[in-house]
Amino acid sequence: MPLAEHLRELRNRLGKAMLAIVACSIVAAFFSQQLMDFLASPVPKCAPGTPMSESTGGKCVIIAYQNMLSPFTSTVKVIMLAGFVAATPVWVYQLWAFIAPGLHKSEKKYTYYFAATAVPLFAAGVYTAYLIMPISVRVLISITPEVASNLLSLDDVLDFTTRMVLIFGLAFELPVLLIMLNFAGVVTGKRMAGWWRGMIMGTFVFGAVATPSTDPLGMIALSGPIVALYFIAVGIALVNDKRKRREDPDAHLDDDEASELDLTPQSVGRIESVGAARALPEQATGEADGGRSQRLNGYDDIT
Repeated sequence: MPLAEHLRELRNRLGKAMLAIVACSIVAAFFSQQLMDFLASPVPKCAPGTPMSESTGGKCVIIAYQNMLSPFTSTVKVIMLAGFVAATPVWVYQLWAFIAPGLHKSEKKYTYYFAATAVPLFAAGVYTAYLIMPISVRVLISITPEVASNLLSLDDVLDFTTRMVLIFGLAFELPVLLIMLNFAGVVTGKRMAGWWRGMIMGTFVFGAVATPSTDPLGMIALSGPIVALYFIAVGIALVNDKRKRREDPDAHLDDDEASELDLTPQSVGRIESVGAARALPEQATGEADGGRSQRLNGYDDIT
């Protein structure tokens, strides 16, 4: 397919994905209030009408807007996020339909497996984030002195919730990425197992930096499951490498590495004599010259 056709196909796929996101966002606009309440629910809010004197310390949080445009911008962000999430089956299918023609049959099969695994893992990450967020928020506001009150902008609360959900969801996709690299032959299970020290250290550093709550509980809640999933991915990679070696003993060799050859001398058996035949059927049967062989300048005249 020419480059122009590829670009036209990409444009059509992107257009369909954007239409699906816009349509889902329009539907989500009718439930914007419920969505904002759901995203802000991990924060322990003070009851409406609570005076500032009773909201001091780390008891609860007063959520407020700090400028006139905040209600509009917050609502638009929540609606677009909900539309993007709700339209996930559509834009994922459009992405798949664009790259599928260039994949082999076996590659398509593995892609189905990876997609079926990635969705539950992302959902597990989101669920873990939603479980840990109320505890993280309470830990953070608990250090507020009694002379101060917690007055937070709803934009900040929504950004905090969104970042936690996305970071946890995407971080849980690490095992799928490692297994894809292993099935593609990029990295072996043995090499992945040799990374365990660096992976554990890097995972906890990532958990400490990536979690917006910056508390040890959030870091452990993010890093612990990732480390466990990493070792599960290593186990699957080792099993896959064993299967490859059983089907092809030379599968572990590099492209420029020679395989072992059996150089043991073997008997060739009895040599049979083979009679030489003439090049043309007419020469073999003698039909061309009535059984007589005629030559011209040393060659058969049949040629």
